Amino acid sequence: MQRRNLETAAANYSYLRGLFFLPLGVLVIVSALGNWEVGPLRHTWTFPVAVVVIAAMCLAINRYYNDNYGRLSPSTRQQLRAAVAVAIAVAVTVGGSLLMRSRVSWSLDLPVNATAVSFALIMLIQYAIGVGLRAHHVIIWGAVLITGALPVWTGADPSNIGLLLAGVALMVDGVFDHRLFVQTFGSPKSPSLEKRDVGA
Repeated sequence: MQRRNLETAAANYSYLRGLFFLPLGVLVIVSALGNWEVGPLRHTWTFPVAVVVIAAMCLAINRYYNDNYGRLSPSTRQQLRAAVAVAIAVAVTVGGSLLMRSRVSWSLDLPVNATAVSFALIMLIQYAIGVGLRAHHVIIWGAVLITGALPVWTGADPSNIGLLLAGVALMVDGVFDHRLFVQTFGSPKSPSLEKRDVGA
């Protein structure tokens, strides 16, 4: 197999393990509900408990992927691209939130949902740099971006609604990513798959 094919496989393996997005989406939603002090989530101890439960779920998901598909290590070039994507994402989050809806004097104070817009941009940038945008990425995160950018978010801080939108979008995206992962690497019950570690 050519090196380029291995690197593409490693990138797909790293980015398309969509089952991770299911508990992470729940965590984002729990964060929003905790901010609103809904039910038992009004207690500060519930969030750390939720983090521990979700971390355990992520470990189980990681084991599922490793046991059924082996491991692929991204190349140095891919790791560098991922680091660049993270740096851009941080800049978008901090800069975008401050510029659009912050209470500082130089803010534009736009009637948009800065959380939804920033989250959608981060996901689109990550995918574009990582494995390339697929149709479902554009549809899901484009919808979140457009919804957040509509000039209707006046009044109270809409950050928690943005978190809810992002949490739901993460879970939907995760389902489609996992489906694409299985199409790319085959069914976990396929006899042709071997448990192995591969460095791309």
